[in-house]
Amino acid sequence: MPTALPRIPLLPSGQATAYADQFACLAEPVRVKLLHAVATSPQGITVGALTGILGTSQSTTSHHVRKLAEAGFVRTRKDGTASLVTINEACCSGLPHAADAVMGLLGPQPCCPDNLPTDVTVRALRPDDWPAVRRIYREGLATGLAGFETTVPTRVTLDATWLSDHRWVAEIDGTVVGWTAASPVSARDCYSGVAETLVHVAEGYRGRGVGRSLLHRQVTAADAADLWTLQTSVFTENRAAVALHHAAGYRTVGVRERIARLDGVWHDTILLERRSPVR
Repeated sequence: MPTALPRIPLLPSGQATAYADQFACLAEPVRVKLLHAVATSPQGITVGALTGILGTSQSTTSHHVRKLAEAGFVRTRKDGTASLVTINEACCSGLPHAADAVMGLLGPQPCCPDNLPTDVTVRALRPDDWPAVRRIYREGLATGLAGFETTVPTRVTLDATWLSDHRWVAEIDGTVVGWTAASPVSARDCYSGVAETLVHVAEGYRGRGVGRSLLHRQVTAADAADLWTLQTSVFTENRAAVALHHAAGYRTVGVRERIARLDGVWHDTILLERRSPVR
């Protein structure tokens, strides 16, 4: 009797079509060069300047800009008499997301990396940690990539919001250099095992494995408790945070477009979640 082939999940037709349209748009080398020129011009670049860079006619440049705008890679607006082209920040995450989806890399990943730094100690948050926790929170918000808040919530608010058994701080040489916490997403019983996580690392200590150590403790503690799903939202521009969560077993669910405003500017976020392997 022939062996049954494993059932392989297929991409939904709508997603496959959307991804194919994005890839097809970039099948023209001139558009790839044009997109690179726009992406490396943080303040935007005019169609006239792009024409000079590409060595094409202005009508040809405008045609390629229009195709990139239709696919969502760039945005255009009038700046006086000139047309200014700017990058659509969401494409910086949307394009890798599409490639990951096609290559089957968005499924749950094992947790967690075992290369945790030896100089970082993670422990439960204590009452005397609150000043450092709020200071690190403020440093994160100052980057413009850590969240939509413009002021740090009060200790009373945070204490009432965060789950008491799922708040952790990281120390280096006795100094608090980061924290992570989980909050319930709903008061309904059916969502009692679903929590939203935050992680912040102090300025001057980023890139040293502090976030990796914090998320390791957060997710392993969640697995040992009754939390079956952890979720978080990350700005599309914050690729480092996306990579950090992927390493902790989170998967990308999707991009939430224009979900909220910060300083009057609409932002997209990437929704990530991690399912406990225990459940």
